[in-house]
Amino acid sequence: MSTTHTLSKVPAVTLGFWLIKILATTLGEVGGDAVTLSMGLGYLVGTALFAGVFVIAVSAQIRSRDFQPWLYWFAIVASTTVGTTLADYVDRSLGIGYSGGTALGDWAADTQGLGYGGGIALFGGLLALVAALYLTTRTSRTALFWTAFILTRPLGAVVGDFLDKPLDHGGLALSRYAGTAVLLVAIVACIALLPQRAARRAH
Repeated sequence: MSTTHTLSKVPAVTLGFWLIKILATTLGEVGGDAVTLSMGLGYLVGTALFAGVFVIAVSAQIRSRDFQPWLYWFAIVASTTVGTTLADYVDRSLGIGYSGGTALGDWAADTQGLGYGGGIALFGGLLALVAALYLTTRTSRTALFWTAFILTRPLGAVVGDFLDKPLDHGGLALSRYAGTAVLLVAIVACIALLPQRAARRAH
């Protein structure tokens, strides 16, 4: 398979790309908690379920012959959700903790005491710094892309926690089911309405 053919299966990096990516990571947090906590299935069962969805999504993405926006973002959402439940299983069920399990968003908000607002400000600020470096320097575009890509994960985690955690814990106490539905609708709307085109070069 040629490099050009491979690259045509991923989206171009635009502002819309980052908006959907942040929504997807937030959905991973809220949707994962809806299944593991609200439905009471637990982290291990939730991880197994979402791992199955992830395998299906990635297999379909690999088999696709060109860029399919819905398929690509399905794979991304599947990865963020199974990542959330797996991290929660390692951090909480196995007792490793946020520091040992490298759950960066929870580590900043809870272990370091920043709270959800502070965590959002921290990771949002770091993403803004990456954007500034992109606009004003010649720093490797690949390095900046992956730095930003990684930072959207803890940002989505703290935003998700802010939405569904109790008021006395600094959250908004929104229903996880309602939050999951709203985030899904937002992602679908963004994919449908925002320009989606294949990337012309590697990220």
